[in-house]
Amino acid sequence: MPKGYWIARVDVKDPERYKDYVATAKLAFEAHGAKFLARGGAHEGLEGKARGRNVVIEFASLEKARECYNSEQYRKAAAIRQSCADAELVIVEGVD
Repeated sequence: MPKGYWIARVDVKDPERYKDYVATAKLAFEAHGAKFLARGGAHEGLEGKARGRNVVIEFASLEKARECYNSEQYRKAAAIRQSCADAELVIVEGVD
C-alpha cells in the first residue's frame, strides 16, 4: 500500500501564535503516526511563489493522512493556523 503525504507551504504572519498551532497539531500527528520529512529549514524557490516554510509529512497511507486532517484534534490546530498563517496544503499518494 502506498504511503500518504501532506505537502504544506506556509507563510507565518504571527510567529508567537503559530507556536500554539504546532503544539496543538503535535497531538494529532502523534495519534496518526506522522513522520516529518521536511519541516521548515533552508529552501530555494525555483518556480512560482515561494513560501517561508515548506513541510512534508509522511503517513502509512493516504487514508491515514486524510484521517489526521479530518480529526477533531487537527481541526482545532487548523483553526489556530488559519488565524496566524497563510498556507497551501495538499495530500498526495506516494508510489509503491
